[in-house]
Amino acid sequence: MKRNAGSEFIYQLFALLISVIVVHSIYVAWVRPNADAILQEQLDKQAAGEPYVVQRSLFVVMRDYEQEACFVLMLWALAIMGHKAQRALQERKLLSMPLLRVREGASILPEDTVEFARPVQALPDEQQDMLIPRALMTSLQRFQTTRNVADASTAVKDVCETESDRLDSELSMVRYIAWAIPSIGFIGTVRGIGEALGQAHKAVEGDIAGVTVSLGVAFNSTFIALVISIIVMFFSHQLQLLQEKQVLDTQKYCNDKLLRFLHAS
Repeated sequence: MKRNAGSEFIYQLFALLISVIVVHSIYVAWVRPNADAILQEQLDKQAAGEPYVVQRSLFVVMRDYEQEACFVLMLWALAIMGHKAQRALQERKLLSMPLLRVREGASILPEDTVEFARPVQALPDEQQDMLIPRALMTSLQRFQTTRNVADASTAVKDVCETESDRLDSELSMVRYIAWAIPSIGFIGTVRGIGEALGQAHKAVEGDIAGVTVSLGVAFNSTFIALVISIIVMFFSHQLQLLQEKQVLDTQKYCNDKLLRFLHAS
């Protein structure tokens, strides 16, 4: 588990670094040049007194640093959730594998547990660290020690509850990101409103260009942050449902493939 925790931290660190590089590259090469060109065209028409219709461009909506930070966090959260979803899907593959070769109608006695545990122990180390093998091995060992079917069933339940708590705690980073994204949007709102108030004297004189741009920063950052937050929360809930279903299916698997065959004598 410690090795998995270390590799998980390294993965998240590299995912954050790659997210920053990818998003910043897109902004530098594509988003900001187009947004600056659109804004400059509007300012030129306004300075010349030409009539024009302000079009809401996606480049302008996305151009500021708060929106860039939100996209970085979104990509980072999706990378973390994708990694966890991939592991959950790998664990689900074990549900279709006959880890315990028990014939229908057969009985498993306490002295038979060593024999039935061998196929599970023969799995690769990575698979042995997954939930189903751990639940099976813990149940077999408890049954061998206590010679009690109820204790073996409790062992499966305890392992699944511990795994459920661990999976829930590992989603804390995703929850933090989902909270941080709208907060960054509100920071952009405060910054934009502050800049607009700082240029209020120009608006009184008739030059509203600066105030308009600053208010655009305020509202665009909140708009992008809320949209991204909705996307992150949707995938977060889908991942949580997948993990919860995995824990419940593991309990059912252990009951169908092991617990109902156990006999104390």
